[in-house]
Amino acid sequence: MTDKNQPIVGIIGMGDMGRMYAKRLKAGGIETIYVCDKPESHESLKKELEGTGIIPLPNGHAVSRISDFIIYSVEAAAMTAVVREYGPSTKIGAVVAGQTSVKAPEKEAFEKYLPADVGITSVHSLHGPTVTTEGQPLIIIHHRGPESNVKMVEDVFRSFKSRYVHLSYEEHDSVTANTQAVTHAAFLSMGTAWNHSASYPWETARYVSGVEVVKVNITLRIYSAKWHVYAGLAMLNPSAQIQIQQYAKSVTELFKLMVENREKELSDRVWESREKVFGWKRNEEPPIPSSSSTSTSKGEEQIRDPILLSEDILNQFSLGSRSTEQQNQNQNQSQSQSSSPNSHLSLLAMVDCWSKLGIRPYEHLAVAGTPVFMLWIGVAEYLFRSPTLLSSAIQAGLADRIHRPDDIEFVVAARGWSECVSFGNFDLYKRRFEETSNFFSPRFEEATKLGGRMIKAIQDMQSGKRTDSQSNVQ
Repeated sequence: MTDKNQPIVGIIGMGDMGRMYAKRLKAGGIETIYVCDKPESHESLKKELEGTGIIPLPNGHAVSRISDFIIYSVEAAAMTAVVREYGPSTKIGAVVAGQTSVKAPEKEAFEKYLPADVGITSVHSLHGPTVTTEGQPLIIIHHRGPESNVKMVEDVFRSFKSRYVHLSYEEHDSVTANTQAVTHAAFLSMGTAWNHSASYPWETARYVSGVEVVKVNITLRIYSAKWHVYAGLAMLNPSAQIQIQQYAKSVTELFKLMVENREKELSDRVWESREKVFGWKRNEEPPIPSSSSTSTSKGEEQIRDPILLSEDILNQFSLGSRSTEQQNQNQNQSQSQSSSPNSHLSLLAMVDCWSKLGIRPYEHLAVAGTPVFMLWIGVAEYLFRSPTLLSSAIQAGLADRIHRPDDIEFVVAARGWSECVSFGNFDLYKRRFEETSNFFSPRFEEATKLGGRMIKAIQDMQSGKRTDSQSNVQ
């Protein structure tokens, strides 16, 4: 794209993602970028962007009238109101996109409030503002206008070095619901459970290493983000609402089977969900392909490399500083996990939910396989991949009393999040989220550092590399 052929880019909404888009597009060579935020933020935005070459305007009307490619980067819940206000001012022949995680409200707003002579080619970067764009999925949704608009959008984002994935609006919302709704519900519920039990999981030997620290880290990473990132998907995506309700039902029903000691029913249900979601028969050890093997669409789940690392490598990661004596104790505990295993109710219910709804989220790895997403679903695969670990979790659910109080809190939390979503009240969601977020906030920085190291280790493993570096965060 030569400078004279570059479109003028406009961004409406300068939150974390809007700022990231503006700065990275500017650094990537886009010459003219106009931006705006809420009118009352105009003066502070001018001071912040002084000398950057990014031009703040008073409002979305001003941005819309002179930009060739306009990106609405606002919260999903606010999309309709913002497009209703600024959409009619859109320049003739311009192309409009929305950087939102749930697309149904965006599609409806664009169709209703944008002039008929405006193209719609939307986008969605499947990562947060602090993650590198290189190699990450960038969804492109061409909904209205000439095909040349797609080429223009691809050229605008060329400097991101992202991986373009072309979907429809409906396909986008289906993929994001199938890969994120249940995982969000699971880890949000974990955090709420620990909050309500007034215990930090890293302060007990049960959650400081191995796969347990992955669960804790994912929970902390979710609660360190903005609440609206998860609220929009949960309450505005109809498929997500159904899945969150089923997840709470799965949690409740599995827990009842545990406390009622109905071993055969519990065992049959867990193994059945394993086969439906992963394709692995009862007690079957999934084959691990050689480096030269290739996947096929049929039975792809059965010949994939495992997502997560081995237990030995996972044990290199920990939350908090531990003395040598504590490390030895944790190693001994890891070696004798059969004496006090975890039921992993949150993960059993995750796969049970997918099974009941006929969802196979691993089929979406090619589309939504971001490093953070790989962590989210990889932790469930880690448990279900090993017949020994899965059998141990089933027996723990029936007999273990050490984790039972945590499981009770988790059941209450999962049902609470389901009810919160069913009410459709964003203020209630925000209050519930921030209550737990404030509880965990002292450890967010550590979780971010540790999560980055985990992701790098997973990427190294997937590219055939191994790291022997000690990854304990001090």
